[in-house]
Amino acid sequence: MKQISDFVLNLLYPQKCPFCGRISPEGICSRCRKKIVYIRQPRCMHCGKPIRSEVEEYCVDCRKNPTNITQGRSLWLHRDPVASAVYGFKYRNKRSWGKLFAREMVREYGAQIGRWEIDEIIPVPLHASRRRKRGYNQAEIIAEEIAGMTGIPVRSDVLFRIRKTVAQKRLGRAERAANLRGAFGVSRRWKTGGNVLLIDDIYTTGATVERAAVVLKKAGAQNVYFLTISIGQGL
Repeated sequence: MKQISDFVLNLLYPQKCPFCGRISPEGICSRCRKKIVYIRQPRCMHCGKPIRSEVEEYCVDCRKNPTNITQGRSLWLHRDPVASAVYGFKYRNKRSWGKLFAREMVREYGAQIGRWEIDEIIPVPLHASRRRKRGYNQAEIIAEEIAGMTGIPVRSDVLFRIRKTVAQKRLGRAERAANLRGAFGVSRRWKTGGNVLLIDDIYTTGATVERAAVVLKKAGAQNVYFLTISIGQGL
């Protein structure tokens, strides 16, 4: 029955490429797939940010700053048409794109998730007021899709935004870190000693996943990894 309903839905609402809007049964059209930049080597061994030098093992940020993140990876470089698509996914109710993004993430990093031996997938949460206004949490959509593809349980009842913060995109590195201090809390009912995979949309300086990792590790997580849709260029 599900296959029939999916077939009917595709006839009524054909899938469109999130990057150009053209009808594309494959999700991402062949033209846009040539434009988007998948993250390949050379990249930082820790955060996965692309770096220019094949000699360096880590980006400047990871060399300078201590971290509670064990390792992370991202799908695409955060520049158009990826940047515009991520914006649409977050702010223009393009929730259906979450399944496509998750499928691409599992295709690229499914084996890596296995090597990380992930026990639980946790989406980076929105503050309750922001979620009410937006109507959904884009990270949670991706996390649920990845969970469905991998069989790893997703936990949206563990990590919470307990303090409302201003938008990170207009802040510098130090301001981002200060903005997120005390922003996250963990449910006291959560019991874990395992490995956690954080899901978010964009990795810029890493301040968000870093603060989330701090509270998760204090609550008992052994290792905290992350996956995001896109990431900025390293040095």
